[in-house]
Amino acid sequence: MKKIENNFTVTGFVGKDAGIRQFTTASVARFSLAIGRNEKNGEENNRVSAFVNVEAWRKNENAESFDKLSKGSMLTVEGYFKPEEWSDQEGVKHNRIVLVATKFYETPDKEEEAPKEEKKTSKKKAK
Repeated sequence: MKKIENNFTVTGFVGKDAGIRQFTTASVARFSLAIGRNEKNGEENNRVSAFVNVEAWRKNENAESFDKLSKGSMLTVEGYFKPEEWSDQEGVKHNRIVLVATKFYETPDKEEEAPKEEKKTSKKKAK
């Protein structure tokens, strides 16, 4: 049986400053990330965007990394999907998928593409 990894990597812009809650030994930052992609429909190109909710947990001594979670920051986020289920006061069951960030970092600017090297043609010597 193949092992299936539960992970993701996505790049986007922080939608608003992270909401941070501190507990005794750890803190959680919850923030939205605006992600998008281009869809081609015939000759027409459309930009499709969505906001995804992300949470990141850190021990309190490492919580300074949350400073990067400010509105408009472009980040690459790596992590895993965590399903959650709960019942509300009326007994209605709800569920959602939470994107849990294990790493997040500023996205490096694209470097200019290096000039392609010319392929050297090999000439075979005739015998």
